[in-house]
Amino acid sequence: MPISSKRVLAAGVAVVAAGAGLSGCRSSGAENVDDSAHPSMTIMVGGIDKVIYLPAKLAENLGYFKDSGVDVTLKTEPAGAEAENLLIANKVDGVVGFYDHSVTLQAAGKCVESVVQLAKVPGEAEVVSNDADISGPSDFDGKKLGVTSPGSSTDYLTQYLATKNGVDTSDYTTVTAGAGSDFIAAMQNDGIDAGMTTDPTIAQVEKQGLGKVLLDMRTEEGTKEALGGLYPAASLYMDCDYVEQNPETVQKVATAFVKTLQWISTHSPAQIAAEMPEDYNGGDPALYEQSIKDSMPSFTDDGVMPEGGPETVLDVLGTFNPDVEEKKDDIDLSKTYTTQFVENAG
Repeated sequence: MPISSKRVLAAGVAVVAAGAGLSGCRSSGAENVDDSAHPSMTIMVGGIDKVIYLPAKLAENLGYFKDSGVDVTLKTEPAGAEAENLLIANKVDGVVGFYDHSVTLQAAGKCVESVVQLAKVPGEAEVVSNDADISGPSDFDGKKLGVTSPGSSTDYLTQYLATKNGVDTSDYTTVTAGAGSDFIAAMQNDGIDAGMTTDPTIAQVEKQGLGKVLLDMRTEEGTKEALGGLYPAASLYMDCDYVEQNPETVQKVATAFVKTLQWISTHSPAQIAAEMPEDYNGGDPALYEQSIKDSMPSFTDDGVMPEGGPETVLDVLGTFNPDVEEKKDDIDLSKTYTTQFVENAG
């Protein structure tokens, strides 16, 4: 069922305007930035303090963008759907967000592709309030379910889990719960019965005794159990034309991200946390380190798309998204990602 026909509520979260804070953030568009001696790129991150997108800020803090010879400006937009819109509007050059947007956009006649696959699983969990009578997705009927925003990947996954377990998407209420303190407040104030979120929010919910993890998609095992296969999620995706016109610049950025993924795979949560901005830990360094530890299994160590992953994403989206379902047989998954740049990053 299309999102427009679903019941959607806001949990006291302000909607961020797509153009907010972007007056100095104009995409290069059709310009060939490869011609510049010091190429630059603006990347929008769908929630820069989320652990699933940690490689973006870490790459900057480790100096890997600079080492690769490219000036990268990181911006943040809390909802992945809004980040996607900014890319389509040529307001940014790339997005650190979920790979599944590449599939839904192809169904809409647009071409974007993942150039670095940061994660092989969503790195998310469905957390349930202690006051809610929910033992599985089959209990979603009549419940208020939190997502980052309508059209976000958390919304996609929630719809799939409901549909797969016999609950129509019109039978529950979608609540825009955001993440972090907004999500916590929604759960504390009975704004949601359950919700899809990431670390460090997951760890905060558990520590405060507000709820528990129902479905854990931070690991390969949990993701396969919930979705039937690996679900490649966090990625760096860009407009296909931009990639074609600026291969040297894209290569520099991809190399920086691959070096970062390799660094993550050889360092401890404490060492990783030490390289991140102090305010990302929310005043609880130990909790932040635990969040990183719990999410580390989701990351790739080479930026390569996991085998069979795109097929799982297409199957999931084709279950509830009418646009994808209608064009499922025509979608060319090979155009939704490329391994060219990560293979050349060595």
